Amino acid sequence: MTLHFTIDELEAATTVVRTFVPQTPAYAWPLLCKRFGMEIIVKHENHTPTGSFKARGGLVYVDALRSHGRLPNGLVTATRGNHGQSVAVAAIRNGLPCVVVVPEGNSAEKNAAMEAFGAELMIAGRDFDESRAVAASIERERGYHLIPSFHRDLVKGVATYAHELFTAWPDLDVIYVPIGMGSGICGLITVRDLLRLKTEIVGVVADNAPAFALSFEAGRPVPTASAKTFADGMACRDPQIEPFEIIKSGAARIVRVTDDEIAEAIRVIYSDTHNIAEGAGAAALAALIKETARQAGKRVGVIQCGGNIDMSVFRQVLGGQTPQA
Repeated sequence: MTLHFTIDELEAATTVVRTFVPQTPAYAWPLLCKRFGMEIIVKHENHTPTGSFKARGGLVYVDALRSHGRLPNGLVTATRGNHGQSVAVAAIRNGLPCVVVVPEGNSAEKNAAMEAFGAELMIAGRDFDESRAVAASIERERGYHLIPSFHRDLVKGVATYAHELFTAWPDLDVIYVPIGMGSGICGLITVRDLLRLKTEIVGVVADNAPAFALSFEAGRPVPTASAKTFADGMACRDPQIEPFEIIKSGAARIVRVTDDEIAEAIRVIYSDTHNIAEGAGAAALAALIKETARQAGKRVGVIQCGGNIDMSVFRQVLGGQTPQA
């Protein structure tokens, strides 16, 4: 299964994205390469104006609504933070009110950022999936348009980072990419296939949020009862069928990493690149560290999908601890 958008559509999406998000860098940091004995290219999606690759998707999604004359009275979505910031930016830039529903205990700093971008924040639900049900009720009550976490236009927007990466580094042997609801990895797979490249794409999930890994192994979506990881961008317990089918057909495998391994990767990223990574943003490197021997001598890409980590959590990590979910 593919998303069926063309290079021309991707370039049009890039034009929309560029109104807010400049091209992000992809660096081969010498200390990082030396540490693991291979060429490692870090795609820095933590350098977007919202600190996450998600900044791209909302812009393209709402632009598609506007282009088809379907701008609604308002927008509503559920999120753990990065998607919500993207939707808030797109809403305000199109003159629309926006409600973002987050679960209880969500990142205080991501919540503050969403409100700063113009969203009306609502805290409801024990986890993302319960928040998603609340967002659906707001859609009915207010007549707002519900933006899902996965949609062709969202993926087309975030896929612009994949196009940047493959244009700059077309000869990558393998790329590690975290999986939350699936838009990032599906964008990579789609663009790789559009460009007819042979790069292996490896998905990464948290060991305590293994729904996509279990699904990949079973050949069908397998929900889990919980998704308890401090890497909130990967806290998915209910894989949707569309991203699952794309991942199943286009990913080489899915690697599970523990919260301890994610915390160590955050420390390595800060030490070797002086970049700040949130949990999901460090997961790709955590998986590469786990598979260092397997990738010896290769040119490897890792997606640092975001840098929105609360200061208290980052302080814990730098102190050698692993935060509790």
